[in-house]
Amino acid sequence: MTDLFPLLLSFGAGLLGGAMNALAGGGTFATLPALIALGLPANIANATSNLALLPGAATSAWSFRKELAPVGGISVRRLAIITFAFGLVGSLLLVLTPTRTFDLIIPWLLLFAFLVMLFGQRAADWLHARVTIGRRTLMATQGLLGVYGGYFGGGVGLITTAVYGLLANIRPRELFAIRTLMLAIANLAAAFIFIGFGMIDWRACLPMLAGAVVGGWLGAVIGKRLPPRAVRGWTLLVTAATTIVFFARAYR
Repeated sequence: MTDLFPLLLSFGAGLLGGAMNALAGGGTFATLPALIALGLPANIANATSNLALLPGAATSAWSFRKELAPVGGISVRRLAIITFAFGLVGSLLLVLTPTRTFDLIIPWLLLFAFLVMLFGQRAADWLHARVTIGRRTLMATQGLLGVYGGYFGGGVGLITTAVYGLLANIRPRELFAIRTLMLAIANLAAAFIFIGFGMIDWRACLPMLAGAVVGGWLGAVIGKRLPPRAVRGWTLLVTAATTIVFFARAYR
């Protein structure tokens, strides 16, 4: 039973994380705590989580492929190129970040993702009543999203949803496809770096990866049927709980 528990925990966290990414983002809020509970250092856990969630994100993106459309007049291909290039930059930054420093940074990144999820739509409505955002601003912001996704990835789907709503006035349900694709691309870019620098714990990664594939497919199926409020409420609950846990862990 002792040997089986890490496998079950990794698989279950991957299942939940893959489903969350397909529904609204935030899959890392399920996978990262599980990996740290298994004894992995924070930076190794983050890199392992990133790779484990990649196939699930790809599965979800494939399920939503017919809904892909340009954002703010910018083609999907251009957004993908920007995300991949800056995802490489972000993942290299993680490689250079000491483990203890990353432990202290994580809670603030989680809190940022939570606040964006909580207030993003209200801010978007306020902004669009007063300002028109151009293509260059959106492309520059996409680059920052790529860096964040490559460096941490936790909540990048939530932040992407809020940012697209803020800058392009697109509602969350219309963003399932493009958000999930950008998440998969950022994870792919980071995977090259993390594998190359030996930052993946394969014993935890493989069962989590299998769970994320199943969860990504299930989340995409469920996401087409669930009301947006249910998805938002669940995501906020998980995000808030995880943020509190990581603050307590880093600053106790």
